[in-house]
Amino acid sequence: MEKLRVLELYSGIGGMHYALNKSGIPVQVVAAIDINTVANQIYRHNFPDTPLWNKTIEGITLDDFNALSFDMILMSPPCQPFTRLGLQGDLADPRTKSFLYILDLLPRLCRLPLYILLENVKGFECSSAREHLVKTLMECGYTFQEIMISPTSVGIPNSRLRYFLIAKISMEKISGTLPHPAESGSPEQLTVFSHSHSGTCQPGDKLQAGHVLYKLETTMDAQRKMNQNNDLTVRQIQEFLEPQTDVNMELYLLPPKTLLRYALILDIVKPTCRRSVCFTKGYGRYVEGTGSVLQCCMETEMEIVFKGLDQYSEEEKLQRLLKLKLRYFTPREVANLMGFPQSFSFPEHIRTKQQYRVLGNSLNVDVVARLLQLLVS
Repeated sequence: MEKLRVLELYSGIGGMHYALNKSGIPVQVVAAIDINTVANQIYRHNFPDTPLWNKTIEGITLDDFNALSFDMILMSPPCQPFTRLGLQGDLADPRTKSFLYILDLLPRLCRLPLYILLENVKGFECSSAREHLVKTLMECGYTFQEIMISPTSVGIPNSRLRYFLIAKISMEKISGTLPHPAESGSPEQLTVFSHSHSGTCQPGDKLQAGHVLYKLETTMDAQRKMNQNNDLTVRQIQEFLEPQTDVNMELYLLPPKTLLRYALILDIVKPTCRRSVCFTKGYGRYVEGTGSVLQCCMETEMEIVFKGLDQYSEEEKLQRLLKLKLRYFTPREVANLMGFPQSFSFPEHIRTKQQYRVLGNSLNVDVVARLLQLLVS
């Protein structure tokens, strides 16, 4: 098979590039484009031979794109205009401008790419931007599928529900086996939207998957966590942890102030768990909704620590909580849970806070690799 020429837009730290490698599809990335200087330093560190353009997409002309002569576009446009925590400005958000520029250029390319893969947050599927995307693809003659999928569907113990669109320039339907979740009742079940000429989408109610509050959680939340931990199709967290000899655990322990203030809303997992919540760019700086923390002391029962915790003085509360030895996942461990291979690394000068930030903006490599195989098969 001849190598496919791939254009990687919004390339970040190279998650799409690693997914291409993992998919086994013969490819050549002809250009990676991003304006994030920290992400670009990490990308260049890991892919020194790939042409990396540190410029705005709107600053690249139609002739520039035509000269690249690419067969595939991979892209993960800015998610802030669509995220539930953002203002949901959609097309009015200035950060959507580059994506609209791509959609404007696509029909005018001298040769349409054979394949397109796009990733974004949950919420994109009901945006005007998505309607504009679908309209453009249909006018260009693409067949496509839209999928909501979380890494738990491919056996990874991390929730990261994301929207994907895969398209090919063919009137044949995309066919193949998609990864399926273990339980059809899971809130992260894989959902395929079939496209209609109206361009509207109606996602199911079961796609809700947000941050779960520990000890302030509902019975339903507790039941869901238990079900996830009993799902033997998902691997245990301990498979993704760094060897204790490689980690100075003291650097990652939650500070006393954080323990006292946020104890009741921490999402705590053990090495034997088969679940963790989505890691965001605020992990390590903010607590609520940014990712799970790991219990390192297994001799201490979590239930005993939390039982009647509010009845104790601050000093007694802290002593009880410290027994659990709660720590943040290291950036390497977060990268492991996001499917990045062991060959992936950060340049030495990139600070831990920056590492968490760029990982939180990235995607799950294993999920994308599986979708690429489906798209090209």
